[in-house]
Amino acid sequence: MNFGILKTQGFARLGKLYTDHGIVETPCFIPDGTLGVVKTLSVEDLHSIDMDMILGNTYHLMVKPGIEILEKAGGLHKFMNWDKPILTDSGGFQVFSLSKIRKMTEEGAVFRNHLNGDKILLTPEKSIQMQKVIGSDIAMVLDECVAAEKNYKYFKRSVDLTLRWAERSKKEFERLQTITGKKQQLFGIVQGGSFEDLRRYSLEGLIKIGFDGYAIGGVSVGEGRDDKYKVMRVLADLLPVDKPRYLMGLGMPEEIIEGVKNGVDIFDCVIPTRNARHGHLFTNFKMESLDKYSYDVVRIRNAKYKTDFTPLDENCSCYTCKTYTKAYLHHLLNVNEILGMRLMSLHNLKFYLDLMKKIRRVIDSGRKD
Repeated sequence: MNFGILKTQGFARLGKLYTDHGIVETPCFIPDGTLGVVKTLSVEDLHSIDMDMILGNTYHLMVKPGIEILEKAGGLHKFMNWDKPILTDSGGFQVFSLSKIRKMTEEGAVFRNHLNGDKILLTPEKSIQMQKVIGSDIAMVLDECVAAEKNYKYFKRSVDLTLRWAERSKKEFERLQTITGKKQQLFGIVQGGSFEDLRRYSLEGLIKIGFDGYAIGGVSVGEGRDDKYKVMRVLADLLPVDKPRYLMGLGMPEEIIEGVKNGVDIFDCVIPTRNARHGHLFTNFKMESLDKYSYDVVRIRNAKYKTDFTPLDENCSCYTCKTYTKAYLHHLLNVNEILGMRLMSLHNLKFYLDLMKKIRRVIDSGRKD
């Protein structure tokens, strides 16, 4: 068993995800550590806020440091000295984000290395081979992540391609072992844009192949929030109940809560760390139910914080809030000091972890937090 449900509230699920590197309570949030690092933060920083799992990106790790280095290091866990679970994106998002320097073929995605222009062919098999060397606890199939503005015909063709790639990914996954000897799970990715019939078609095809979990892709590629929510609602009653569900790349607090209400267990996004580096800080989260909650955003560059010698969030237990004032954070950001980016990233991630804890408590008991 890789996943167990403890309690439900509507479609919302309280559960546990089991991996060889530890158990993760769900719903959970995982930060993006694209290149084997959560920007500006050390492993010790992540441990200090009880981070349970991080995300790495197969394409970017393939470019640097490269498969040879990770193989010699004994996998990404040893390379970065991280002893908790890792989830890896297959490189499918780069099919979207690097579309100007890539070409799609039946075999795979042909990229021009975004650093030096060298040709890279990323196939479903190569993506799995790389993820076996990385040694992630959860690996993803290679998919085509399609920009929201594409038409129905393009999406249908893309879903068919992604299903063929998913089948190839699973065959390669079953052929190989991780270099660490640890057990690895493989998730399929539901695509189809905002077209309900294509989402159903994509999911039905993935269920026939059979995966350890299912991800909802294509919800952070330019569509409006209403379309994102529609996709979640459509899939809430269709995804296998006994498997973990992962919403890829969507991460404002209200989006996470909407995802939880529609049965999602795992979330990742760059928002907490990226927004932190720009001085947009989440504070003061309160939650009475999944439908009644609030939070504030502090824009620390604002002049009013220049002489504000109070903590960023008096109810937050992170190192930043226990040690420094808004005035000091304002100063660090205005002089482009890396320490400021680190302190603010640490706080935003702690906010997200506390957000998830409160969501889990509400699902568990319904009492106010």
